[in-house]
Amino acid sequence: MDERILKWLYDIQGAIIEIEYYFSTLPKDFDQYKSNILLKRAIERDLEIIGEAVNRILKKDPAFPIDHAKKIIGLRNQIVHAYDNISDEIVWAIVIKHIPLLKAEVDIFLSNR
Repeated sequence: MDERILKWLYDIQGAIIEIEYYFSTLPKDFDQYKSNILLKRAIERDLEIIGEAVNRILKKDPAFPIDHAKKIIGLRNQIVHAYDNISDEIVWAIVIKHIPLLKAEVDIFLSNR
């Protein structure tokens, strides 16, 4: 595997680990998330990192098989450029439903390198 792609996969993995860490002392609760501005901004930043890393991977290898890559990049762009239209519900759904799937996918890529 290309070393740059490997580095970006580790960046994705690191951002996911950070998101998981935020809930090591807090309950994984939507109301808690919604009312905690620091938690929201931290998660948004990690989602930006994930989106940028996926974007760089696809620029290097457009056929790289990351599920929902375009949606991940689109979310990153929305957070960066349309920050005032970010829905707490959408970000929360991503954290709960999609981040665990992406983590499993990235772990497989890294274990098969």
